[in-house]
Amino acid sequence: MDILIQVIVTGLATGGLYGLIALGFVLIYKATSVLNLAMGDFMTLGAFVCFTMLTQVKVPFYLALLLTLVAAIVLGIAVERIILRPLIGEPVISVIMVTIGLGIILKGGMYIIWTPIFRSFPQIFPPKPFNLGFAIVPSGLWWGFVFAIIGTIAFLLIFKFSRTGVAMRAVASDQQAALSMGISVRWVFALAWCFGAMAAVIGGIVIGNISGISVYMGDIGLKVLAVIILGGLDSIGGAILAGFIIGVLENLTGLYIDPLVGGGAKDVAPFFILVLILMIRPYGLFGKELIERV
Repeated sequence: MDILIQVIVTGLATGGLYGLIALGFVLIYKATSVLNLAMGDFMTLGAFVCFTMLTQVKVPFYLALLLTLVAAIVLGIAVERIILRPLIGEPVISVIMVTIGLGIILKGGMYIIWTPIFRSFPQIFPPKPFNLGFAIVPSGLWWGFVFAIIGTIAFLLIFKFSRTGVAMRAVASDQQAALSMGISVRWVFALAWCFGAMAAVIGGIVIGNISGISVYMGDIGLKVLAVIILGGLDSIGGAILAGFIIGVLENLTGLYIDPLVGGGAKDVAPFFILVLILMIRPYGLFGKELIERV
């Protein structure tokens, strides 16, 4: 029973980290209806920028984090202005393919600048595990969980109570109506990409601190697809809850199924869950089911 509790608690902490990365997907999709498949590479780029600030520029972590967030904002604005704005009104599949190409370009650029060498991230969190009494959570996972909760609360407050959040919800609901009310749809799109990029780079920094960084660490973005589909593509709270579910199920698979099949089931579990979700509930637990009349 003690092992089971430990596995569940660790799964919840891991799921919080998945939810944090999923926020980047959801924030962009919620306002722009674009599924950004380059999010994993946004995450990797943020980790490399922070790593460079810490190891080459030698700035304190809080300043490195601030500069990385500024870089995320610049990246978000540049992508929206230069790449995606000309695609407004184009088929959704065209935009999705562009985000795939963007991810390949970013990965290639990181390959050239930082090379494919694996690097250990400087210790930015206290190394001592967090003892809950009934379970012990590794430091990196604990802080990832904390960042996920803080990020979720912050973005929920922005969406629910700020003028910016009202504008983003209006654009997500009906772009033409939002335009008629004087809301700048282009500004909202740029803001959504900035928020999404910021969530991604924070996730990248936390993951880098846990497992190190390389140009291939963004592949976790594919695993997070199961999270956002389970939670609903446009649900912020759903992304975090789904992250917890996927994290726990993944760890339980590692505990009970991996020994029976010789390993590997834990890595496949999120994608197996993804297939089941698409078959049973394509809109996720909290997604909006759209009904088209013909």
